[in-house]
Amino acid sequence: MHFTPPRPKNEDDRILPLINVVFLLLIFFMLAGSLSASDPFKIDPAHSASQASPGEMDVQILMGSDGQIALDGVVVSQSDLIATLTPRLAENPETLVRLRADGGINATAVISVMEKLHKIGVTRLKLLTVPVPEPEVLQ
Repeated sequence: MHFTPPRPKNEDDRILPLINVVFLLLIFFMLAGSLSASDPFKIDPAHSASQASPGEMDVQILMGSDGQIALDGVVVSQSDLIATLTPRLAENPETLVRLRADGGINATAVISVMEKLHKIGVTRLKLLTVPVPEPEVLQ
């Protein structure tokens, strides 16, 4: 006696599990792609010979080439930046502040913000840069 499995009622019944898997993968990749937060504006950091990695961040400040400032991904004015950071520093004076400024911004604007941060009690401030590309050696 030879047993044959029952045939699907129609051809669509055979591809239904495949469609379910494709939709599940689509949903997974849509969620996985949206988990990383993007910066509120484009930053092209200055270059540096330093090779230190950013590590974990307590506070991140972005400065755009047009002088725009963002604190932890939210665009703020300089006065709002100071007003927001002051209570956080009072709560935790050892807060690490990382400043990521666009390489095209005027250095005096960056220094001005750094001085204001120092005045409100920032003792740990790091200016984030990207490594200088190695020059190509001709052989």
